[in-house]
Amino acid sequence: MKKISLILVFIILVSVLAGCDSRAKKDSNAGPVEITVVTPFRESDGNRRNYVSAYKAFEETSGYTIIDVETSSVNEEWKAKVISDFQNGNEPDVLFYFTGADADELIKNNNLVSINDIRREYPDYASNMKESLLPVSTADGRQYAVCVNGYWEGLFVNKRVLEASGIPIPGEEYTWDQFLADCRVIKEKGYIPIACALGDIPHYWFEYCVFNNGSVSSHTKIPTGANDEIKMNWIEGLNDIKKLYEEGLFPENTNSISDEETVLMMLDGEAAFLLDGSWKVGWILDNAKNLDDFAATYVPAKGSRKPTDAIGGFSMGYCITRKAWDNPAKRDACVEFVMAMTTDEVVSSFGELTVTALKNGVTPSADLSSFARSALEMTKGCTAMVPAAQDMLNPAARDALFKSIPDIVTGKITAEQALEESLSRAQ
Repeated sequence: MKKISLILVFIILVSVLAGCDSRAKKDSNAGPVEITVVTPFRESDGNRRNYVSAYKAFEETSGYTIIDVETSSVNEEWKAKVISDFQNGNEPDVLFYFTGADADELIKNNNLVSINDIRREYPDYASNMKESLLPVSTADGRQYAVCVNGYWEGLFVNKRVLEASGIPIPGEEYTWDQFLADCRVIKEKGYIPIACALGDIPHYWFEYCVFNNGSVSSHTKIPTGANDEIKMNWIEGLNDIKKLYEEGLFPENTNSISDEETVLMMLDGEAAFLLDGSWKVGWILDNAKNLDDFAATYVPAKGSRKPTDAIGGFSMGYCITRKAWDNPAKRDACVEFVMAMTTDEVVSSFGELTVTALKNGVTPSADLSSFARSALEMTKGCTAMVPAAQDMLNPAARDALFKSIPDIVTGKITAEQALEESLSRAQ
């Protein structure tokens, strides 16, 4: 019996070793692990260069290959394509995406892996981030996205256009009435007051016009009743955009021109004001011929809102998809990638002039340009920062609302009608 047992043990050991050898040979012949990553870092985004530099460095040190899926525009169509790819089984391995209602469907369908679930196997995942600043899902109250940096939305100005128009750079007490008066003067001088593509990217003006008719406490609430206060704030905000249009303060072709073209209007000295996000700082730093010609400042205010009350926070971050997590060949690679892309050093390259979730914070460079310093001073002077109202709407409701803005300003439909149609899709 002992002899038979020894023979059986020997056979089992040989089988195990053969299996191990077989797996080793299989692994050695398998090519480098590739992970597909979808991000909003497009060519016109100033942080594109930071992102590419960071993932190229990761490729060199890790041996993994990154399939970078670049987009041309971060709009409702891009968001819809991301959702569609998941529905069709074509989702990426890592997704840099929005953290509000846009991600609800993905979370409800178990398409993303929560940070806590990842930490059960990788305890150091996102350990350099302040827990309280990592966004919480509106779908289930859990955290999924590791943020690179937060954002703010502010007013960019072409100082040369203002100087030629005899207009001072707006400051922390800039009112809506002053803004309107300045825009009229700028128009009389032959310049475009506001660089904006209402038919492409209208949401920055929507946010602040609604904010101007509401308050810090009300801005993230969605209209519910037939004539509730929040609904009236939104209607008045949309009508304020219409008034700007009726006074001819936007480009003549604002309803058909692209966002990229209007940004260039401000950069090239054709327009005075551009309302945009903190991500535009890097783009201006890369593309302006003379940075001293530009400044970032506060958005004009009315009502209970102060000009120093801003829209901002953390709206996007890296998420690992369930499909990649369930693939043993990709799980390590995806976790290592996100951790490499969210180190203090990499986040600092993105977030020097924005909001950051890093525990250690970010130290600005000593050689900042006057333009970059203006952005830094503006953020330091903010008295309040609230998330974007649009992030509270589901994609269908938001898409319907923003697509209706050209029809609102041209009088084809009323703000009330557009809002009713949008809210009917919010359920």
